[in-house]
Amino acid sequence: MSPCFTLGCIHIVQVPVSVCMTTQSQCKLRGNPFYPLLQKDGDIIIGGIFSFHSSWKNEDNSYSEHPSPLQCTSLNFRALQYAQTVLYAVQEINNSTSLLPGVSLGYKIYDSCGSVAMGVRGAMALSNGYSDTAAATAAAASSEGPCPEAAQVVAFIGETSSSPCMAIATSIGPFRIPMISHYATCACLSDKSKYPSFLRTIPSDYYQSRALAELVRNFGWTWVGAIRTDDDYGNNGMATFQAVAEQMGICLEYSVAFFRNDPHEKMLQLVEQVRLSTSRVVVAFVSHLDLEVLLEVFAEQNLVGYQWVGTEGWISDSYVASLDRHHILSGAIGLSIPQAHVTGLKDFILDIQPLNSSSNAIFTELWEALFKCKFAPLNNSKVKTCTGQEDLSGVENTFTDMSLMAIFNNVYKGVYAVAHALHRALRCKDTCATKRQPEPHTMLEHLKKIKFKTKEGDEVFFDANGDPTAKYEIINWQPKKDGQLGFVTVGLYDASLPAQHRLKVNGSIVWAKNATEVPVSVCSESCPPGTRKAQQKGKPICCYDCIPCGEGEISNDTDSITCSLCNQELWSNKQRDKCLRKETEFLSHKEIMGILLTAFSVIGAWLTFLIGLIFFKYKHTPLVKANNSELSFLLLFSLMLCFLCSLTFIGRPSEWSCMLRHTAFGITFVLCISCVLGKTIVVLMAFRATLPGSNVMKWFGPLQQRLSVLGFTFIQVLICVLWLTISPPFPYKNMTHYKEKIILECDVGSSIGFWAVLGYIGLLALLCFILAFLARRLPDNFNEAKFITFSMLIFCAVWIAFIPAYVSSPGKFTVAVEIFAILASSFGVLFCIFLPKCYIILYKPDKNTKKHLMGKMPSKAL
Repeated sequence: MSPCFTLGCIHIVQVPVSVCMTTQSQCKLRGNPFYPLLQKDGDIIIGGIFSFHSSWKNEDNSYSEHPSPLQCTSLNFRALQYAQTVLYAVQEINNSTSLLPGVSLGYKIYDSCGSVAMGVRGAMALSNGYSDTAAATAAAASSEGPCPEAAQVVAFIGETSSSPCMAIATSIGPFRIPMISHYATCACLSDKSKYPSFLRTIPSDYYQSRALAELVRNFGWTWVGAIRTDDDYGNNGMATFQAVAEQMGICLEYSVAFFRNDPHEKMLQLVEQVRLSTSRVVVAFVSHLDLEVLLEVFAEQNLVGYQWVGTEGWISDSYVASLDRHHILSGAIGLSIPQAHVTGLKDFILDIQPLNSSSNAIFTELWEALFKCKFAPLNNSKVKTCTGQEDLSGVENTFTDMSLMAIFNNVYKGVYAVAHALHRALRCKDTCATKRQPEPHTMLEHLKKIKFKTKEGDEVFFDANGDPTAKYEIINWQPKKDGQLGFVTVGLYDASLPAQHRLKVNGSIVWAKNATEVPVSVCSESCPPGTRKAQQKGKPICCYDCIPCGEGEISNDTDSITCSLCNQELWSNKQRDKCLRKETEFLSHKEIMGILLTAFSVIGAWLTFLIGLIFFKYKHTPLVKANNSELSFLLLFSLMLCFLCSLTFIGRPSEWSCMLRHTAFGITFVLCISCVLGKTIVVLMAFRATLPGSNVMKWFGPLQQRLSVLGFTFIQVLICVLWLTISPPFPYKNMTHYKEKIILECDVGSSIGFWAVLGYIGLLALLCFILAFLARRLPDNFNEAKFITFSMLIFCAVWIAFIPAYVSSPGKFTVAVEIFAILASSFGVLFCIFLPKCYIILYKPDKNTKKHLMGKMPSKAL
């Protein structure tokens, strides 16, 4: 019996070995036999060692008797996926007519139970050439036989982690039995003097550590923290990273190690060290199992907002992402094995019925774990009974998750590497020359020389250290629409390229806190001009913050202590190192908004002029005569002035433009509304005059109409004269609304005068609207009042909305709002009153007759 111990664990594992008795040349099994979890007979056997369980029950050993076998717990779905990949690859190879023709492969796959010692025990069982059945008989009947020369298997596939691989590779190294790992990345395993028969289909951390350092340098991070798993994977990887990082000018503020079984107090100390650190970037060289534990502690302490940089051990693990409910790792970036696809593998893995055989007890445990049931539940148990017919398609867990297909592909390539090496060793062509198992050292030599492509086109070969070419995808954790974190490829690292071309980052990256700009993590660079130094409390003098100068302040020296304030008409530039004259803002003819408003003003004036020509041409027609042609032409003239007066609001304000724009606007609009009011009164008087004995029209003839328009307009002129006399509008530099620029605007001078002008316009518009509304019962053939009602409704709505918009709009937008109100109300009056008439004049001449206009139609109530 050869006992084997694991560090940190109080348990002893008996390793069965076949001991050759030289005197009698007999072979006898020492220790209990160790059986594989999955096996299949074949001409040549491939071995496998995976952690089908991630833990075991601890028992107190008395050391006075043999310890009982470990009781494995916590079924590991990932290991089952790896094993299923081996089975799939073996099945493909056995069905192939070109690879190993006439030779069938079998397998024996052991469960290491998450224990290094159990892994070594499985390796010893596979290395010894005893037969399981013969060994069991020998144990019972003490029968002995000659020792076989060859091992049971030609190669191992596994283990998953670096530490078990180191122990196993050390144990089987003297026998030169090849071992191919799919996920052990420790750079130490490339040492062929210690691990001569170890190979792997995943790149070494020698390259990953350098790639991580280049990635950190690429984003300008020179002050980072580091967390690592306290095992061979984390310690060796971080040691390489630190050495390379120092050469690149990157400093580690802290480097702490932990293991998932550490006391909670130690985990809290780690979190506290991160919290108290000044670096904002955390490089995590950890396995996914350790990170799961660490995430719980970070979430418990609500420690978020750090930029995480990760390794392939966790950066592409969807299960870790699903556990990060507090988005601690949001924005994380790191290196991942390139995505891969193996046709048919997903369906094979999910088809677990073939595992259901008498020798595969793992099927029962897997089925119960997948569906949370028991085939033979205890009495009074609330656990449901398994039927064996449950539907796997509705299950979502680690076993059905195929996000680690790249790692499955590594297992797949490992099995095919063994098959191709066997193909060479057995001298296979149309058929294999022999089915005899080659010697381990022969297999190892052929494995080192193979070079082939998988069915998906992936090239497989090993360098002098037993490593593949290092290629990594740069993965960024970005939030998806459902709130979960997703993996987005944002770059590539190819170690086979020249140094300056290895790293390529070409994607859109989301950083911590969903930021779009690269986080800064330095301690501390010199503060450039435009900033000032601010000492960090409780930190060394070299650790200070570079605080940008405030708005309107500058510093033009490196490492300036204070910022100086610019004078009132100057403002600091973007770099905060110069005071520049403030930008002036006003509504210009050259900007898009000014051009559009000018265009609409000109278009409105031309439309008004065009309508005037139409009315002039058809001035003798009944429709034009019936609509009071004299007031119509005066209204068109005033509308043209309204459109044109809006042009006075555009351009740099001056004394004359400020006085002109408001007075011209006020007078022209009153003239316009006075004409509309006159037309409304004429309509009402005209229909009142049709009543028997009524002579009301003599009181509102053409002279009275002209006088009313003149009188209403004169009142507005008087208001404007008083306004200009007492406190006229004037150009003003507004420096308070925006600190960084000067708004050139027209101050209204007297607010009373300004609002009096607007109020008088509103009063006339309201009066006009009321009178037009009262004419709603007039016959439909004469709809002048109806159109006036619509035009005044639009007019009033525009100017009611104008008031809050005018008050709340900043800078040049105040002027734009005023112009928009002028144009909108002018277009409303123009379109509502004149367009229907133009349509009848031009396109319905049959309605432009006295008979049609005088037709009897009943009045309509509202």
